[in-house]
Amino acid sequence: MNRDEAFGLYKQMLLIRRFEERCAQLYVEGRIGGFLHLYIGQEAVGVGAMSVMRPDDYLIAYYRDHGYALARGTDPRLLLAELCGKFTGISRGKGGSMHFYDVARGNFGGDGIVGGHLPLAAGIGYGIRLRNTDQVCLCFFGDGAVNEGAFHEALNVSALWDLPVVYIIENNRYGMGTSIDRASSVKDLYQRASAYGIPRREINGMDLLAVRNAVTEAIERARTEKRPTLLEADTYRYRGHSMSDPGKYRTKEEVEEMMKSDPILLWGKRLLEQERFTQADLDAVDKEVLARMDETVAFVEASPDPPVESMYEDVYVRSPYINMKAAEKDPAWRAAIREDRVPPALPPPAPAAAPAAAPAAPNPAEATVQATAKVGS
Repeated sequence: MNRDEAFGLYKQMLLIRRFEERCAQLYVEGRIGGFLHLYIGQEAVGVGAMSVMRPDDYLIAYYRDHGYALARGTDPRLLLAELCGKFTGISRGKGGSMHFYDVARGNFGGDGIVGGHLPLAAGIGYGIRLRNTDQVCLCFFGDGAVNEGAFHEALNVSALWDLPVVYIIENNRYGMGTSIDRASSVKDLYQRASAYGIPRREINGMDLLAVRNAVTEAIERARTEKRPTLLEADTYRYRGHSMSDPGKYRTKEEVEEMMKSDPILLWGKRLLEQERFTQADLDAVDKEVLARMDETVAFVEASPDPPVESMYEDVYVRSPYINMKAAEKDPAWRAAIREDRVPPALPPPAPAAAPAAAPAAPNPAEATVQATAKVGS
C-alpha cells in the first residue's frame, strides 16, 4: 500500500473505536436498547480484511458486527440510527446491534446465533460457484463458534465442494465468560481445519499488516483455486462480552497488558516511524473522527421512530409460492411489499438523506386504531 492508504486504514480503525465508545455512552444513557457487543480491541482484523476485498465480494458475520460495516464503508449515521431503533437505520430500525445489513456492499449482516451463519457463508460460496464468477465470501466468527456443529458442517461441505469462502476465527480468548483454555481441548483452533484438508494459518490479529497479508493470500486461493481457507486471528476485546458483562472472569492486569498491543497504537507508531507522519497528523484525524461522531449523533437525534404502520412490513415478500389460504389470514400479508427491497443490480447506495418526519398521530391509541383499520381494509 502507499502512504495515503496506510493513513486511511488508521482512520478506519479510529472511526470504529470512536463509534463503539459513543455506542457505549448512549447505551448507558438508555438510548440504545437490547444487546450491544463492542468491537473495541479487534479493529485490525475487520479493517485489515475489508481492505483487501473487492467491491463485489461478500461478507457475513456474527453479532459483534459493527466494525465490519464501518470498514466496508457503510455510513455510520445509518448504523447508529439502527442501534437506536430509528426509521433511518440500515435495517429500518428493526435489526438493532446484531443485525447490520448492507447488501449493496455485499454485507449479508450479523447473525445472533453462535455459528449459525457459517452454513450461510457456504451457501454464498456455492452461489458463486453456480454463477461461475471469481468472487469471494469472507465469514467472521468468534472462538466460541468452533465447538458448534455448524462449524464442522460448513468446513466439511466447503472442502468437499471447493467453495471460495475464507473463514476467519477472531479468537479473543473468551467465549462469553469462558476462557479458551477451559472450552477447547485443542488450543490452536486453526488446526481443526486439518480434519477437512483445508489450508489453515494462525495470525496476529492485533497487527493490521499481518491480517492483510494472510487474508490476501486466502482470497487469492479462493479466486483462482476455488478453495476455502481457515484463518485464526489472535486478538483481544477490552470490554465485556456485551455491555451487560462486567468481565470479572479476567484480571485488570491482564487487560492492561493486552492494551500494550493495541492495534491502533501499533499502527500509529508504524506511521510515525516509517511513513513520516507526525503526532499532530494523528491528533488531527482523531479530532476529525470525533466531529463526525457528533454529526452522527445529531442525525440520530433528528431521526424519527418507525411508524406504527411499519410493524407488519418486512415479514413477507409477495411470492407465488406462498400458501395463499394461510397467508391471507395474516395481517402482515396485506402490508407486504410486492417485490423484494433488494434490487437485482445492487447499485451503490446514495448518500444518507436528511431524516423524514414520522407520520403524525394525535396519540398512541389513535395510531394503533389507524394501523388496525388499515390492516382490516
